[in-house]
Amino acid sequence: MALTPQNSEAFMREVDEAVRQDQLLTFWERYGRALLVVVVLGLAAFGGWLYWQHYSKTQSEAVSEQMDSVLTTAAGGGVPDAKQLETLTKASQPGYRAAALLTQAGVASRKGDTKGAIALYTAIAADTKLDQPYRDLALIRQTALEFESLKPQQVVDRLKPLAIEGAPWFGSAGELVAIAYMKMGKTDLAGPMFAGLAKDSNVPESIRSRARQMAGVMGIDAVEIPAETTEG
Repeated sequence: MALTPQNSEAFMREVDEAVRQDQLLTFWERYGRALLVVVVLGLAAFGGWLYWQHYSKTQSEAVSEQMDSVLTTAAGGGVPDAKQLETLTKASQPGYRAAALLTQAGVASRKGDTKGAIALYTAIAADTKLDQPYRDLALIRQTALEFESLKPQQVVDRLKPLAIEGAPWFGSAGELVAIAYMKMGKTDLAGPMFAGLAKDSNVPESIRSRARQMAGVMGIDAVEIPAETTEG
């Protein structure tokens, strides 16, 4: 019995469907287990990534809270918990670690352990894993503690690259360099440095006030004159 076109088309569809099912079954028998392993590993990896994201965020928040507690205590003149501070000096976040190390050195200095504080500041200044501003600050504080035992030229050599108007630590570094110039009898260099400090609005007011007085002693006018306003 011959097939009508309609029956022939239906028959071919059934054959195609059977072939596809047979191919799918063969594919599944050959690769099914491997695919399941890949899917399971993929889901496990994604789950692990989500857990790590949550864990990292939780840890970061915990470290932030600890750092806030330590800095608040230190800023208030108190002594932070030594164990907590030591833990923070090993934090994976470079910024927290640097702040903790600087705080640790500052606490040692306040307690009269100048030698220990200098050693800590020296280590921070030499730590290439920390951002440069932290290292520069450590070098300035190290130099301030060693100032009386250093030759003036040593102070200048260390801090002159930081004693530039507009630099982040111009105030602290500039004041030490200017005093070193005075010790060397180089008032022609000390005076302008003090005047620059006095006129720089980014320098802390306490340093600006001292610089203004020192510039005045050397006969340099470092008092800013407000610009005159004109009425239209």
